[in-house]
Amino acid sequence: MTVSLEPWTDDCLDLLRRINTPQMRAHVGGPEDEERLLARHRRYLAMPERGLGTMFAVLLDGERAGSICFHVRDWQGRTVYETGWNVLPPYQGRGVAAAAGAALVEAVRADGRHRHLHAFPSVDNDPSNALCRRLGFTLRGPCDFEYPAGSGRHLRSNDWRLDLSAP
Repeated sequence: MTVSLEPWTDDCLDLLRRINTPQMRAHVGGPEDEERLLARHRRYLAMPERGLGTMFAVLLDGERAGSICFHVRDWQGRTVYETGWNVLPPYQGRGVAAAAGAALVEAVRADGRHRHLHAFPSVDNDPSNALCRRLGFTLRGPCDFEYPAGSGRHLRSNDWRLDLSAP
């Protein structure tokens, strides 16, 4: 099994549509309509040129199996990295998210602008919380997290933090 990350391209819109299902978006408020989905896709494409981070397609043996990203955000008075991921149901439970997460941590360390990487999975999302633990994040506790940013909608999430300066 080979897991790799591929920077987001226009061809990834189909992957984004495959992620935009009630099952995949259960912990983040449900699927988006086509207009919001296209706006999200455009934001993902623009992230690198704007210096905001990178969205990646997760490849399993060359097939698109999900997505993972890092981007900068303000959190509690500091600029930090944030990450989030999706693995499509046929690929879940096979270590894909863990391998993609480890590769992403290395990409974020290489970016090197900020000390901490945060993840904010729903308090009810057991697999994502377990992945944070597996990747070496420290649980800072539950929080109300605005998602999507600027929406005014808050989700009950866990704040996980990884110190990127630690080996």
